[in-house]
Amino acid sequence: MLSYMEAGGALMWALLALSVAAVTVALERLVFFFASSTDAAGLEARLGPALSEGRLDDAREIASSSRSSLHRVFQAALAHWRIDREDMALLLDQEIRREIFRWEKRLPFLEMTARAAPLLGLLGTVLGMVEMFSALHDGGQITASAVTGGIWKALYTTVAGLTVAIPTLFVHSMLAGRIDSQEECLRRGADFLIRKRFRREGD
Repeated sequence: MLSYMEAGGALMWALLALSVAAVTVALERLVFFFASSTDAAGLEARLGPALSEGRLDDAREIASSSRSSLHRVFQAALAHWRIDREDMALLLDQEIRREIFRWEKRLPFLEMTARAAPLLGLLGTVLGMVEMFSALHDGGQITASAVTGGIWKALYTTVAGLTVAIPTLFVHSMLAGRIDSQEECLRRGADFLIRKRFRREGD
């Protein structure tokens, strides 16, 4: 492993550092996603009867039973339960945007890594080729063995860059899709609260 790193040059170490950072971010995001998710249907089933019967204290206790994003949105709404429909809609939209911001945190780094890693690998390959041809020119003797050996070493960084970029791109796409699903879940939860709060015209 060390011999490959040394053959690839300084950019191999940069790609290694980038890959370690990407793995760290991905793991942190996965832990956050797990902790911030909940069974939306189950939560609404528990909360619905309490809201229908006007048991706000019970509803607030249910909403406070977890720190998931949906629980947090419900907590904010129940804390301002008596406001009018327009203010409630604005409040819920603000809370949803706040939660989605928390979900999207650090994802731009994964996207940047997926884009930058192949370019760094290509840069390493180009630099390796330049160094190889410069050495061959200075030496005055060009053989097939020297050329193919130099190209082989120069391609290390391209392989490394793609090795970092492909799984990072996959993970970023997976997490971005999960965020879209979560936003839809939060908006359905907001609709649920609006219906419960304003179930009768003029209520």
